[in-house]
Amino acid sequence: MTQLALKATGLVKRFGDLVAVNGLDLEVRAGTCLALLGPNGAGKTTAIEMIEGLQRPDEGTIEVLGRTWKSDANGIRERIGVQLQETRLQEKVTARETLTLFASFYDETRDLDEVLEMVGMTEKKDARVENLSGGQHQRLTLACALVSDPDLLFLDEPTTGLDPQARRRVWEIVETFKSGGGSVLLTTHYMEEAERLADEVVIVDAGKMIARGTPASVIGDLHADSIVELFPKEGGLDRLTDAALLALPGVTEVRREGATYTLVVDDTQASVASLLTHLNEVGVELHSLQTHAPTLEDVFVALTGKHLRDG
Repeated sequence: MTQLALKATGLVKRFGDLVAVNGLDLEVRAGTCLALLGPNGAGKTTAIEMIEGLQRPDEGTIEVLGRTWKSDANGIRERIGVQLQETRLQEKVTARETLTLFASFYDETRDLDEVLEMVGMTEKKDARVENLSGGQHQRLTLACALVSDPDLLFLDEPTTGLDPQARRRVWEIVETFKSGGGSVLLTTHYMEEAERLADEVVIVDAGKMIARGTPASVIGDLHADSIVELFPKEGGLDRLTDAALLALPGVTEVRREGATYTLVVDDTQASVASLLTHLNEVGVELHSLQTHAPTLEDVFVALTGKHLRDG
Protein backbone atom coordinates (compact mmCIF):
# COMPACT_ATOMS: atom_id res chain seq x y z
CA MET A 1 0.00 0.00 0.00
CA THR A 2 1.24 3.48 -0.86
CA GLN A 3 2.45 5.41 2.16
CA LEU A 4 -0.02 7.93 3.57
CA ALA A 5 0.98 11.59 3.71
CA LEU A 6 -2.15 12.36 5.71
CA LYS A 7 -4.72 10.40 7.69
CA ALA A 8 -7.62 12.04 9.51
CA THR A 9 -10.24 9.87 11.20
CA GLY A 10 -13.61 10.81 12.68
CA LEU A 11 -13.07 14.57 12.61
CA VAL A 12 -15.76 16.57 14.41
CA LYS A 13 -15.89 20.33 14.96
CA ARG A 14 -18.74 22.16 16.66
CA PHE A 15 -19.44 25.86 16.95
CA GLY A 16 -22.20 26.05 19.54
CA ASP A 17 -25.17 24.15 18.12
CA LEU A 18 -23.63 24.07 14.64
CA VAL A 19 -21.75 20.90 13.70
CA ALA A 20 -19.42 22.18 10.98
CA VAL A 21 -17.59 18.88 10.49
CA ASN A 22 -19.37 15.68 11.39
CA GLY A 23 -17.29 12.48 11.47
CA LEU A 24 -15.12 13.15 8.44
CA ASP A 25 -12.42 10.66 7.35
CA LEU A 26 -9.69 11.77 4.91
CA GLU A 27 -6.56 10.12 3.54
CA VAL A 28 -3.96 11.51 1.14
CA ARG A 29 -1.57 9.00 -0.37
CA ALA A 30 2.02 10.17 -0.86
CA GLY A 31 2.56 11.76 -4.28
CA THR A 32 -1.15 12.29 -4.96
CA CYS A 33 -3.74 15.07 -4.78
CA LEU A 34 -6.98 14.73 -2.83
CA ALA A 35 -9.66 17.31 -3.65
CA LEU A 36 -12.23 18.14 -1.00
CA LEU A 37 -15.38 19.35 -2.73
CA GLY A 38 -18.53 20.96 -1.46
CA PRO A 39 -20.52 24.22 -1.43
CA ASN A 40 -19.75 27.14 0.84
CA GLY A 41 -20.60 26.16 4.40
CA ALA A 42 -20.04 22.44 3.83
CA GLY A 43 -17.15 22.33 6.31
CA LYS A 44 -14.23 22.18 3.86
CA THR A 45 -12.23 25.06 5.31
CA THR A 46 -12.90 24.00 8.90
CA ALA A 47 -11.69 20.49 8.09
CA ILE A 48 -8.51 21.66 6.40
CA GLU A 49 -7.76 24.12 9.23
CA MET A 50 -7.97 21.31 11.78
CA ILE A 51 -5.55 19.23 9.72
CA GLU A 52 -3.21 22.24 9.36
CA GLY A 53 -3.20 22.66 13.14
CA LEU A 54 -5.02 25.99 13.07
CA GLN A 55 -8.08 24.62 14.89
CA ARG A 56 -8.38 21.81 17.40
CA PRO A 57 -10.90 19.09 16.58
CA ASP A 58 -13.58 18.28 19.15
CA GLU A 59 -13.26 14.63 18.18
CA GLY A 60 -11.06 12.57 15.89
CA THR A 61 -7.40 11.91 15.19
CA ILE A 62 -4.96 13.48 12.72
CA GLU A 63 -1.63 12.15 11.45
CA VAL A 64 0.41 14.35 9.11
CA LEU A 65 3.47 12.74 7.51
CA GLY A 66 3.48 10.13 10.26
CA ARG A 67 3.39 12.72 13.04
CA THR A 68 0.68 14.16 15.28
CA TRP A 69 0.23 17.77 16.30
CA LYS A 70 0.48 16.79 19.94
CA SER A 71 3.75 14.86 19.62
CA ASP A 72 5.66 16.88 16.99
CA ALA A 73 3.99 20.12 15.94
CA ASN A 74 7.25 21.77 14.88
CA GLY A 75 8.19 18.74 12.82
CA ILE A 76 4.92 18.97 10.94
CA ARG A 77 5.24 22.71 10.33
CA GLU A 78 8.69 22.21 8.81
CA ARG A 79 7.33 19.73 6.24
CA ILE A 80 4.04 21.29 5.14
CA GLY A 81 3.16 24.27 2.97
CA VAL A 82 -0.10 26.16 3.47
CA GLN A 83 -1.98 28.51 1.17
CA LEU A 84 -4.99 29.86 3.02
CA GLN A 85 -8.25 30.81 1.35
CA GLU A 86 -7.31 34.45 1.89
CA THR A 87 -3.83 35.73 2.73
CA ARG A 88 -3.13 39.39 3.48
CA LEU A 89 0.48 40.25 2.75
CA GLN A 90 2.34 43.43 3.66
CA GLU A 91 1.65 45.77 0.75
CA LYS A 92 4.75 47.99 0.92
CA VAL A 93 7.35 45.22 0.57
CA THR A 94 8.42 43.50 -2.62
CA ALA A 95 7.57 39.99 -3.73
CA ARG A 96 11.12 38.78 -3.02
CA GLU A 97 11.15 40.44 0.41
CA THR A 98 7.87 38.72 1.21
CA LEU A 99 9.31 35.36 0.23
CA THR A 100 12.45 36.08 2.29
CA LEU A 101 10.27 36.70 5.34
CA PHE A 102 8.41 33.41 4.93
CA ALA A 103 11.69 31.55 4.34
CA SER A 104 12.95 32.81 7.71
CA PHE A 105 10.26 30.71 9.44
CA TYR A 106 11.96 27.42 8.40
CA ASP A 107 15.25 25.72 9.16
CA GLU A 108 15.69 24.62 5.54
CA THR A 109 14.33 26.30 2.41
CA ARG A 110 14.57 26.22 -1.34
CA ASP A 111 16.53 28.83 -3.26
CA LEU A 112 14.29 31.91 -3.39
CA ASP A 113 14.98 32.69 -7.04
CA GLU A 114 14.16 29.07 -7.91
CA VAL A 115 10.79 29.36 -6.16
CA LEU A 116 10.05 32.68 -7.86
CA GLU A 117 10.86 31.10 -11.20
CA MET A 118 8.66 28.10 -10.37
CA VAL A 119 5.60 30.31 -9.86
CA GLY A 120 6.38 32.65 -12.75
CA MET A 121 7.18 35.66 -10.58
CA THR A 122 10.81 36.33 -11.54
CA GLU A 123 9.98 39.47 -13.49
CA LYS A 124 7.86 40.75 -10.60
CA LYS A 125 10.27 39.92 -7.78
CA ASP A 126 11.04 43.61 -7.12
CA ALA A 127 7.42 44.78 -7.45
CA ARG A 128 5.61 45.82 -4.30
CA VAL A 129 2.79 43.56 -3.22
CA GLU A 130 0.30 46.43 -3.58
CA ASN A 131 1.10 46.62 -7.30
CA LEU A 132 0.54 42.94 -8.05
CA SER A 133 -2.50 41.71 -9.94
CA GLY A 134 -4.87 39.21 -8.35
CA GLY A 135 -3.23 36.33 -10.17
CA GLN A 136 0.28 37.49 -9.25
CA HIS A 137 -0.71 37.89 -5.60
CA GLN A 138 -2.11 34.35 -5.60
CA ARG A 139 1.07 32.96 -7.17
CA LEU A 140 3.15 34.78 -4.55
CA THR A 141 1.15 33.22 -1.71
CA LEU A 142 1.69 29.87 -3.39
CA ALA A 143 5.43 30.61 -3.52
CA CYS A 144 5.32 31.29 0.23
CA ALA A 145 3.75 27.86 0.72
CA LEU A 146 6.43 26.21 -1.44
CA VAL A 147 9.51 27.99 -0.08
CA SER A 148 10.19 25.31 2.57
CA ASP A 149 10.19 22.58 -0.11
CA PRO A 150 7.29 20.84 1.68
CA ASP A 151 6.24 17.22 1.38
CA LEU A 152 2.54 18.07 1.79
CA LEU A 153 0.82 21.14 0.36
CA PHE A 154 -2.52 22.49 1.61
CA LEU A 155 -4.46 24.63 -0.87
CA ASP A 156 -7.76 26.14 0.25
CA GLU A 157 -9.68 27.48 -2.77
CA PRO A 158 -6.39 28.48 -4.48
CA THR A 159 -7.91 29.91 -7.67
CA THR A 160 -11.09 31.61 -6.47
CA GLY A 161 -11.53 34.93 -8.25
CA LEU A 162 -8.78 34.32 -10.80
CA ASP A 163 -9.26 34.62 -14.55
CA PRO A 164 -8.96 31.40 -16.61
CA GLN A 165 -5.35 32.07 -17.65
CA ALA A 166 -4.20 32.72 -14.07
CA ARG A 167 -6.11 29.65 -12.89
CA ARG A 168 -4.37 27.41 -15.43
CA ARG A 169 -0.99 28.80 -14.34
CA VAL A 170 -1.70 27.79 -10.74
CA TRP A 171 -2.73 24.34 -11.96
CA GLU A 172 0.59 23.94 -13.76
CA ILE A 173 2.47 24.85 -10.57
CA VAL A 174 0.53 22.25 -8.57
CA GLU A 175 1.12 19.61 -11.24
CA THR A 176 4.87 20.33 -11.16
CA PHE A 177 4.89 20.01 -7.38
CA LYS A 178 3.05 16.71 -7.52
CA SER A 179 5.26 15.33 -10.31
CA GLY A 180 8.21 15.90 -7.98
CA GLY A 181 6.67 13.57 -5.40
CA GLY A 182 4.71 16.13 -3.38
CA SER A 183 1.28 15.43 -1.89
CA VAL A 184 -1.63 17.87 -2.03
CA LEU A 185 -4.87 18.43 -0.13
CA LEU A 186 -7.00 20.80 -2.16
CA THR A 187 -10.38 22.38 -1.46
CA THR A 188 -12.22 23.79 -4.44
CA HIS A 189 -15.65 24.31 -5.94
CA TYR A 190 -14.31 24.39 -9.51
CA MET A 191 -15.07 21.01 -11.03
CA GLU A 192 -12.62 21.40 -13.90
CA GLU A 193 -9.91 22.08 -11.31
CA ALA A 194 -10.75 18.94 -9.35
CA GLU A 195 -10.99 16.75 -12.43
CA ARG A 196 -7.61 17.97 -13.71
CA LEU A 197 -5.58 17.96 -10.48
CA ALA A 198 -7.10 15.32 -8.21
CA ASP A 199 -6.25 11.64 -8.09
CA GLU A 200 -9.13 11.22 -5.65
CA VAL A 201 -12.06 13.40 -4.61
CA VAL A 202 -14.18 13.53 -1.47
CA ILE A 203 -17.52 15.34 -1.76
CA VAL A 204 -18.85 16.76 1.49
CA ASP A 205 -22.15 18.32 2.45
CA ALA A 206 -23.15 19.58 5.89
CA GLY A 207 -19.81 18.38 7.27
CA LYS A 208 -20.27 14.76 6.12
CA MET A 209 -18.70 12.77 3.31
CA ILE A 210 -21.31 11.81 0.70
CA ALA A 211 -19.04 10.42 -2.06
CA ARG A 212 -15.44 9.34 -2.48
CA GLY A 213 -13.27 7.93 -5.24
CA THR A 214 -11.36 8.89 -8.34
CA PRO A 215 -13.08 11.64 -10.36
CA ALA A 216 -13.94 9.08 -13.03
CA SER A 217 -15.35 6.53 -10.58
CA VAL A 218 -17.47 9.12 -8.73
CA ILE A 219 -18.88 10.39 -12.03
CA GLY A 220 -19.38 6.79 -13.15
CA ASP A 221 -21.58 6.14 -10.12
CA LEU A 222 -24.13 8.45 -11.72
CA HIS A 223 -24.58 5.80 -14.48
CA ALA A 224 -25.23 8.54 -17.03
CA ASP A 225 -24.28 8.77 -20.70
CA SER A 226 -24.99 12.50 -20.70
CA ILE A 227 -26.93 15.33 -19.10
CA VAL A 228 -29.64 16.99 -21.20
CA GLU A 229 -30.84 20.51 -20.37
CA LEU A 230 -34.07 21.91 -21.80
CA PHE A 231 -34.84 25.62 -22.01
CA PRO A 232 -38.50 25.87 -23.13
CA LYS A 233 -40.00 29.07 -24.48
CA GLU A 234 -42.51 30.91 -22.31
CA GLY A 235 -45.45 28.70 -21.34
CA GLY A 236 -43.68 25.50 -22.32
CA LEU A 237 -42.92 24.38 -18.76
CA ASP A 238 -46.63 24.15 -18.00
CA ARG A 239 -47.02 21.47 -20.67
CA LEU A 240 -44.25 19.28 -19.29
CA THR A 241 -44.46 16.87 -16.36
CA ASP A 242 -41.78 14.98 -14.48
CA ALA A 243 -43.66 11.72 -14.97
CA ALA A 244 -43.93 12.05 -18.76
CA LEU A 245 -40.25 12.98 -19.13
CA LEU A 246 -39.12 10.16 -16.82
CA ALA A 247 -41.09 7.70 -18.96
CA LEU A 248 -39.03 8.52 -22.05
CA PRO A 249 -36.50 5.88 -23.20
CA GLY A 250 -33.11 6.22 -21.50
CA VAL A 251 -34.15 8.91 -19.01
CA THR A 252 -33.16 7.93 -15.46
CA GLU A 253 -33.70 11.20 -13.57
CA VAL A 254 -35.66 14.41 -14.09
CA ARG A 255 -35.10 17.68 -12.28
CA ARG A 256 -36.83 21.02 -12.74
CA GLU A 257 -34.89 24.14 -11.77
CA GLY A 258 -36.55 27.47 -12.41
CA ALA A 259 -37.21 27.79 -16.15
CA THR A 260 -35.20 24.71 -17.13
CA TYR A 261 -35.50 20.94 -17.04
CA THR A 262 -32.45 18.73 -16.54
CA LEU A 263 -32.53 15.06 -17.57
CA VAL A 264 -30.00 12.41 -16.64
CA VAL A 265 -29.92 9.88 -19.49
CA ASP A 266 -28.13 6.60 -20.11
CA ASP A 267 -28.74 6.55 -23.89
CA THR A 268 -28.29 10.01 -25.37
CA GLN A 269 -29.38 9.26 -28.93
CA ALA A 270 -32.58 7.42 -27.95
CA SER A 271 -33.43 9.91 -25.21
CA VAL A 272 -32.99 13.05 -27.31
CA ALA A 273 -34.92 11.56 -30.24
CA SER A 274 -37.88 10.55 -28.04
CA LEU A 275 -37.68 13.85 -26.18
CA LEU A 276 -37.98 15.91 -29.36
CA THR A 277 -40.94 13.80 -30.44
CA HIS A 278 -42.61 14.32 -27.04
CA LEU A 279 -42.04 18.08 -27.14
CA ASN A 280 -43.64 18.26 -30.58
CA GLU A 281 -46.64 16.20 -29.39
CA VAL A 282 -47.32 18.48 -26.40
CA GLY A 283 -46.62 21.68 -28.33
CA VAL A 284 -43.51 22.86 -26.50
CA GLU A 285 -41.05 25.10 -28.34
CA LEU A 286 -37.48 25.45 -27.10
CA HIS A 287 -35.10 28.33 -26.68
CA SER A 288 -32.36 25.70 -26.69
CA LEU A 289 -31.44 22.12 -25.85
CA GLN A 290 -27.96 21.35 -24.55
CA THR A 291 -26.15 18.13 -23.71
CA HIS A 292 -22.88 17.60 -21.84
CA ALA A 293 -20.88 14.75 -20.40
CA PRO A 294 -21.65 14.21 -16.70
CA THR A 295 -19.41 16.08 -14.24
CA LEU A 296 -18.74 16.09 -10.50
CA GLU A 297 -21.20 18.97 -10.26
CA ASP A 298 -23.92 16.71 -11.68
CA VAL A 299 -23.05 14.03 -9.14
CA PHE A 300 -23.39 16.51 -6.29
CA VAL A 301 -26.75 17.78 -7.54
CA ALA A 302 -28.01 14.21 -7.92
CA LEU A 303 -26.97 13.39 -4.34
CA THR A 304 -28.13 16.58 -2.61
CA GLY A 305 -30.43 18.54 -4.90
CA LYS A 306 -28.03 21.49 -4.53
CA HIS A 307 -25.20 22.91 -6.60
CA LEU A 308 -21.60 22.96 -5.42
CA ARG A 309 -21.54 26.73 -5.78
CA ASP A 310 -24.67 27.24 -3.66
CA GLY A 311 -24.40 28.89 -0.27
